[in-house]
Amino acid sequence: MGDYPYRRIGISRKFQKLKLKVHTMGQKKYKKVAVVMGGFSAEREVSLVTGKECSSALRNEGFEVTQIDAGQNIIEKLLAFQPDVIFNALHGRWGEDGCAQGIFEWLQIPYTHSGINSSSQAMDKLLSKKIYQANNLPTPKCKKIPKNEILNTLSHKPPFVLKPVRDGSSVGVKIIRKKTPPAHFNQAFEVDYMLEEYIPGRELTVSVLDDVALTVTEIITKGFYDYRAKYDENGSFHEVPARIPAEIFDACLKYAEIAHLALGCEGLTRTDFRWDDSRGLEGLMLLETNTQPGMTPTSLSPEQASLFDMDLGQLCRKLIELASCNK
Repeated sequence: MGDYPYRRIGISRKFQKLKLKVHTMGQKKYKKVAVVMGGFSAEREVSLVTGKECSSALRNEGFEVTQIDAGQNIIEKLLAFQPDVIFNALHGRWGEDGCAQGIFEWLQIPYTHSGINSSSQAMDKLLSKKIYQANNLPTPKCKKIPKNEILNTLSHKPPFVLKPVRDGSSVGVKIIRKKTPPAHFNQAFEVDYMLEEYIPGRELTVSVLDDVALTVTEIITKGFYDYRAKYDENGSFHEVPARIPAEIFDACLKYAEIAHLALGCEGLTRTDFRWDDSRGLEGLMLLETNTQPGMTPTSLSPEQASLFDMDLGQLCRKLIELASCNK
């Protein structure tokens, strides 16, 4: 395969050990699974799709599954079902930022993915950048725009990116390319925003499962990889494994694993990158780490796992076996 390293023995053997664990794990530790989905965030509809896909996959793996829409009576529903374990299929605020994790910890029910602190840290783009920098991970420069502060585009030289500090799936993200102020300038934001240096080039992403990076996907779109590009049919094209130089491929895997561990994440994460290929390795930048990657038909993490003959059922079962409290 030339300069593309995804079939190299080192990467294959490392992941093969992880995959072997999946096939040899018993299903007796947990039987009753509550798939918590939906919720209140802007990503509710995507969460519902993730929850339905994972519920079906878990039933096919032999688990007793109940779907729970995360409303204000979530505690009542969980206590009524009395699950052995929770599969957290929530996305966005209240489900991916430590809030739901706090409820699960309070009830002392083992749950999938990351815990309270790591979820909160990863969801906060400013805080996660500080953690990246403390671990020598490259990330674009940024500036906080506090809520209720008037933002004047004339004081910032385009191009740059505006994004909410605590939201996911590119919700509310805007790329400002020209000096002409868009309509949302010269007025106060209702939440904290971040103004981030714009990195031209290519969109790359890496999933990390049980501390092991899987592979690199290049995401190809007609424009910005926004919410619609992520979840609409034919919204984007995924080249997996990415056809990029070995140096960049290896760096993506390494950086994603470091980010996963530095943030204290568990289970499954996905770290997103921008790569300015005109600058080589210096052009590779970490954008953010997602602690609850999507599991929809167009999602990236299941697609990466399938490259190693791990279907959605095996991936979900792996996450169930990794579930715990006190994390």
